[in-house]
Amino acid sequence: MAEIEFERQQEPARLRIYLGAAPGVGKTYHMLNDAVLKRKQGVDVVIGLVETHGRQDTADQIRDLEIVPLRLIPYRGVDLKEMDVDAILARRPQLVIVDELAHTNVPGSKNRKRYEDVLELLDAGIDVWTAVNIQHLETLNDAVNRSANTVIRETVPDSFFKRADEVMNVDITVEELRSRLREGKIYAPEKVEQSLANFFRKGNLNLLRELALRATAEQVSKRASDYRRTQGLEQAPIPDKVMVCLSTRPGTERLIRVGSRVAGRLATNWYAVYVNRPDEDKGHGDPEAFQRIEEYRRMAKDLGAQVVTLNDKNVADALIRFAQQESISHVIFGQPVRSRLDILFRGSVLNRFLAEVRDVTVQVVPMQKPLRRG
Repeated sequence: MAEIEFERQQEPARLRIYLGAAPGVGKTYHMLNDAVLKRKQGVDVVIGLVETHGRQDTADQIRDLEIVPLRLIPYRGVDLKEMDVDAILARRPQLVIVDELAHTNVPGSKNRKRYEDVLELLDAGIDVWTAVNIQHLETLNDAVNRSANTVIRETVPDSFFKRADEVMNVDITVEELRSRLREGKIYAPEKVEQSLANFFRKGNLNLLRELALRATAEQVSKRASDYRRTQGLEQAPIPDKVMVCLSTRPGTERLIRVGSRVAGRLATNWYAVYVNRPDEDKGHGDPEAFQRIEEYRRMAKDLGAQVVTLNDKNVADALIRFAQQESISHVIFGQPVRSRLDILFRGSVLNRFLAEVRDVTVQVVPMQKPLRRG
C-alpha cells in the first residue's frame, strides 16, 4: 500500500513593530532585550541590522545574539553598509531583528526601502521584529510637519503598519524623555538645546505620544475585531467604504493621507478615485498636471488604496454614480479654490454631490501648498 505524505501547511510569518513617539524612548533596547529572552526559550534569533546610535545601554542588550554581517555597497566612491537580505534568507532563522524600519536603502540595494526588505523576509516565512517612530507613518506627515515645523522624509505606508500582528508601544513620559536628552543619552551635547527648542518641545512630544498611543489602540482593536469575526463570535457589520476624490491640484497628497487615516480608523478598504475627462488625456492636457496625478495614484496605491480611474466628461456625474454603485459611506473632497460667486453661478462638484448623494459623511479638507523638501 502506497504511503501518502501530506505537506504540513506553514503558518504565515509574524510581524511585530516596536512603536515609539520619538527617538530615545527605548524601542531598540526593549526589542533586543525581548530577543534575548526568545533565544533563551530556544528560538533561533539573529540580528539583521541594529543601530545603537552610540548608546552603550542599547549596545549591551545585543549580548550573544548572532549578527548577520552587513553588505557593502559601493556608492559614489564610498562603501556603505546595508542589511544583507540574501544572507538572512540563506541563513533562514526563525526570527530576525531589523531596526530603523523607515530607512531608505542605498541605490544598488536589493530593495528601495527597508520595509520592503522586511516584506521579503516575511514572504519567505521568517518572523520579523522591527522598530519605528510614529512620525514616520505616512498619513501622519501633515500633522507632524505642522507640529514640529520639520519635514519627515523617511516614511512607511500605513498598509505596512496594518500588516503587523503585534504593535508594542514603548512609552515614557515627556519629562523623562527630555531628561534623557539633557543627560546626553539621545543626541550629542551640542545638539541638546536646539532639540529641546524644536522637535523635543513639550507640545510636540505630547502630540507624538498621543498619536503613538492612538495608533497602537487602533491596531489592537482591529486585531481583536478580526479575531472575533474569524471565530464566529459576532456578525460582521456592513463595512464602511471610504472614497478620496483625486484631482491634479498641488497638495492633493494631503487628501490621500487623510483618506488612508480614516480608512485605518474604520478598519476598512478605501478607494482613490480620479475622473479623467477627454480633454485631459495624455498629450492633450497639462504635462505637469498629468505627472502629478500619476504621482498621486502611486502614493494612494502605496498607502493601500484601490485606485480607480473613471472616464467621463462630467466629474460630478462620475463621482456620484461610483459612490452610489459602491455604497460609499465616507467621501473626502479637497476644499474648492474658486470664488464663492463663481461657485454660485457655475456650481461645483462638491455642492452637486451633497445635493444628490444621501447618507454619506462628506469631509472637506483644506488645501495647502505642499511643503518644499530641501
